[in-house]
Formats: sequence, C-alpha cells, structure tokens
Amino acid sequence: MSFKNECKHYLSVYSKFVSTSTSVAMSFRTSFVLMIFMDLFFFASAYFTLDFIFDHVDQVKGWNRNEFMLFLTYMLLMDCFHMIIFSQNFWRFSDDLKSGQLDYTILRPLNSIFSVFFRYVRPSSLPTLIPAISIFCYYANANGFTLIQWLLVPPLLILSLTLLAVIEFVISCAMFWLVEGVGINFFRMQMQQLSRWPDLIYGTMTKRVFSFFIPILLIGSAPVRFLLDMNKWHYLLIMVGATIVFWFVLKILWEKGLQVYDSASS
Repeated sequence: MSFKNECKHYLSVYSKFVSTSTSVAMSFRTSFVLMIFMDLFFFASAYFTLDFIFDHVDQVKGWNRNEFMLFLTYMLLMDCFHMIIFSQNFWRFSDDLKSGQLDYTILRPLNSIFSVFFRYVRPSSLPTLIPAISIFCYYANANGFTLIQWLLVPPLLILSLTLLAVIEFVISCAMFWLVEGVGINFFRMQMQQLSRWPDLIYGTMTKRVFSFFIPILLIGSAPVRFLLDMNKWHYLLIMVGATIVFWFVLKILWEKGLQVYDSASS
C-alpha cells in the first residue's frame, strides 16, 4: 500500500472512530452536558486564577501580563485539543489491559499505537474551543502579532500537541508492567500540570530535568518564547529533537510491552 493510500485508509478509520465516539457520547446527554460544563469551569478557573495574580503584580520573572496570559491561553487552547483527541484513550488503555480487551485492539490490521491512543474522541470538549480560541486571539493581538506569527500558531500547536502526546504515550507504556494504570494516569496528569506553567518560574535544576530528560516544559515554553522573540528559534530545534527521541523511545517500549503483555482474557 502506497503512503497516500495508507494515509487515506487511516483517515477513513479515524473518521469512524470519531463517528462512533460521538454517537456514544450523545447517547448519554445529561453526562454529555455535564462534561461540557466541567471543561468550561476548568477553563475559567485556570484563566481567572492567573488573571487574579496580575491584579497584584506587574511582572513575573520579566514577563508582563500580556506575555504571561499569552502563554496561559496557548496552553489552554492546546489542552482543548488534547482533551478532544487523546484524553479518553489513556483511561481506556488501562481498562483494556486489565479486562483483556486489548487483545482485540492489537489484532486489528492497524498500527497498534494508533488503535490504542486514537480510538476514543471526546466531543464534549469541542464547545470549550470557542472561548479558548477567542481569548488566545485577544492576547496574541495584545502582543502585536504580525502575519507571520499568526501563520506560525497552527504548526506550533501541532508540534506542542505531538510532543505532549508522545511523552504521555511513553509514560503509559509502564502500564504493561504494572497492569493497574490508575497511578500511571495520575502521574501523567501531574506532568501535564508542570507544563501549564512557563519554564521561567522553575529553578535551574528543575528546568534542566524537565526540559531535556523529560521535556515537558518545552511543550508551551518553547513555542511561546519563539512567538514572542523569533530570534529564539533554537527552542524549536530542541523541541523537534525531543519529539523525535521520545518517538523512538516509545517504539522500543511499546514493542517490549507487547511482548510481556499477558492477556487477562486468556
């Protein structure tokens, strides 16, 4: 199968995943509405917490209100896409490992990483995109974005989302050995919490560890620093390099994990 046909095939499969997930979500409408309100509440809580801080200070480590809020809204926007595309799959992976349902996933004629981490979509997070995009655009305009900066935002968001996802996939591989995935998922979520603050607030050692060994701080800090000062392109090189390295680590761990996987259904 050619690369073009393979892409079409995977896009067709993913459209079915989206359709099925939406149908399931809409079958429980009360839960669907509650999930929308929960996401909106989280968005408002994160935004107004930082907004409150800047009612009392003018700068934080050299960043003024508009610069810091640009970082926050960038991360909130990326988090919306993460919630829509990936969030459900980590919890499902944990359940499937324990129940043996993973057998049916890895036997499909698809890449098993794709089948596991792209199977479930969360449509209830879609409404949150409206305030997320609006507020990000407001602070991008407040920081005087040029046309080039506006055009760079979509590919940078994709790069940030890719790095976050690959890091989370690597962390989730530990479930093959531990089986019980609740602790792993909470650890993964704590890594997300670290990334929601810019690297400038952390100490030197913490910044080094979480920028190079576990590059979680690069997810938001690298693209926002580049958008604010396009001379800092080296941040993006480090980010791309980290994504490639963690992708290879993921492939190795995933293959080893499948080898030790002991089906609960057998």
